[in-house]
Amino acid sequence: MEDSLMYRQWSTSHLSGGNAVYVEELFESYLKDPNSVPEDWRQNFDKLPLVAGAESDVPHSTIVEHFLFLAKNKNRAQPVAVSSVSTEHERKQVQVLQLITAYRVRGHQNAILDPLSLMERAHVPDLELAHHGLSAADIDTLFQTGNLFIGKDEASLGVIVEALRKTYCASVGVEYMHIVDTAEKRWIQQRMESVRSKPNYSLEVKSHLLERISAAEGLEKMLATKYPGTKRFGLEGGDSLIPCVDELIQRCGSYGVKEIVIGMAHRGRLNVLVNTLGKNPATLFDEFEGNHQMNTDGSGDVKYHQGFSSNVMTPGGEIHLALAFNPSHLEIVSPVVEGSVRARQDRRGDLNGDLVVPILIHGDAAFAGQGVVMETFQMSQTRGFKTGGTVHIIVNNQVGFTTSEQEDARSTEYCTDIAKMVQAPIFHVNGDDPEAVLFVTQMAIDFRTQFKKDVVIDIICYRSRGHNEADEPSITQPMMYQVIRSKKSPRQLYAAQLVAEGAMTQEETDRVVDDYRNALDDGLHVAKSLVKEPNSKLFVDWTPYLGHSYDAYYDTSVDYKKLQELAQKLTTVPEGFVVQRQVNKIIEDRKKMAAGALMVDWGFAENLAYATLLDAKFPVRLTGQDVGRGTFSHRHAVFHNQKEAGRYIPLESIADEDTAMDIYDSLLSEEAVLGFEYGYATTSPEGLVIWEAQFGDFVNGAQIM
Repeated sequence: MEDSLMYRQWSTSHLSGGNAVYVEELFESYLKDPNSVPEDWRQNFDKLPLVAGAESDVPHSTIVEHFLFLAKNKNRAQPVAVSSVSTEHERKQVQVLQLITAYRVRGHQNAILDPLSLMERAHVPDLELAHHGLSAADIDTLFQTGNLFIGKDEASLGVIVEALRKTYCASVGVEYMHIVDTAEKRWIQQRMESVRSKPNYSLEVKSHLLERISAAEGLEKMLATKYPGTKRFGLEGGDSLIPCVDELIQRCGSYGVKEIVIGMAHRGRLNVLVNTLGKNPATLFDEFEGNHQMNTDGSGDVKYHQGFSSNVMTPGGEIHLALAFNPSHLEIVSPVVEGSVRARQDRRGDLNGDLVVPILIHGDAAFAGQGVVMETFQMSQTRGFKTGGTVHIIVNNQVGFTTSEQEDARSTEYCTDIAKMVQAPIFHVNGDDPEAVLFVTQMAIDFRTQFKKDVVIDIICYRSRGHNEADEPSITQPMMYQVIRSKKSPRQLYAAQLVAEGAMTQEETDRVVDDYRNALDDGLHVAKSLVKEPNSKLFVDWTPYLGHSYDAYYDTSVDYKKLQELAQKLTTVPEGFVVQRQVNKIIEDRKKMAAGALMVDWGFAENLAYATLLDAKFPVRLTGQDVGRGTFSHRHAVFHNQKEAGRYIPLESIADEDTAMDIYDSLLSEEAVLGFEYGYATTSPEGLVIWEAQFGDFVNGAQIM
């Protein structure tokens, strides 16, 4: 019977033309709420095929209302808004707000970030109108913009979508909606949405950008010509790093920053040394030719591991730059830089990190792969190790050694995902768009200044050559290097853009290249803001600590009465401060030790040793796991009140305002904490800096350092 003509007609009779209006009304109700229609109708509608390319069906009422809108406006001098005739406008208003949120959360996944156009991007249905119950028929409809920063309270859907796409899906892709603090999120939204992530820069700014990116390319071309095949770990393809670092320094200076400490691996290091810190190109050429006389007390390390320091001029005055030395372990320098920054901040009394700023430059593969990165992030907001926020720059050339496939390189979407653990905003940016790089750089340092938190700039670029200049990259990345060898450099692209805009002529852009090359040929400094006679007050004078033999003998004895005086301070507890019963017994025993009635034990002797240093105006810093109490309950340098929140450190009663006694229980990290303390010690020559491993085998976790 089911195959008979009568059955087929009967089973589909409800879909006949006479029932069209009824069926359409049911389908409209189904699209709004499937449970609002009878079960058999819902099953029929569930089985309807989707139109090719559409995520879901759109109610016809939208189209009907749109035509009604057009008809009403046909002969009106003052057109009416769709909202005045729409019965569902309020519902769609909510959906428009959901669309705005979707772009803020996932817009980065549709951004044009890869200069090579090789990055595989998954389809993002959240960014489609249909996903939110909207369609092209709503494009001209006016909606409230909510908290969207586009300068108007009401705009058409078309204008809203265009603003969102320009803001979140062009050369900048930002991840910030993982941040809990609403003020931080609103700050980013206002900065980006108000200019659609593309501010209008003056000719002066654009000219300087071209000069800096031309400097980056010019140095690499010069080295490639003079020393072909010699390892230098060139920056070609990631040239936007130079204007990025330049802007960070200048903008920091405008905020009154006095010192910046930079840590980076070898990729682009020579370029930063010459074009940013002002190392004389002639000195670098001597190093390539083997003519440079190294200090016999130095490390003798290769030129792309060397450190450097200089002073540069900024809008806010002179600023001291220090580039930390770094071995081949790419990320180990990160905690060292943080420690050096904290020491400089402590020396200046810079409690908020306003005067000294850390900048860490990473490679994408190492940033995602090395555990010390996570440890350093975990320290960033802790009491003993915070530095007021670090600016992280990723030179993301999309390959680590010879590994470029994401399924081999990491388990996360981006190499930067680890930064989300501290709710740092992450600005992904196309390295072929120098103005976009400049924009996110300005936002990054402004965010760090405002909120004192870490921030990440992910410059997605490429590596023109192999891992080093002796490598042939097409052996392992043939498709990638077909694209690289056929594309124009970042400088060529930006110069062509300026010529097309009418901002500069071709002759003017060529002259920038020629002027830089002439400066190199003449052995001149090419860091434009370099201070030739630096202000020595901006950095530590190491002269008193140099030239001493390692086996020199020093008398470290202390007068007995002085020890008794110090012991009295170490065993005195403030009135009303209640110590734990066993700790009180230790304090009483130490009083007897000071009087000579008991043998002095290790814990008391150690506290006395620190006390004598503090009394002699030498600062002391002690960190590690459980250093306040001591792993074996022996030190007890910190007393905890048993009746109310509070603690007392007797050694602080001996230190004065110019001599600090810092003792911090660290997070459960060995490698990063030791690195931090090493960095602190290298910048605080007058103080005693101690890192204590909780047990002997814990030292193994810090072997690299």
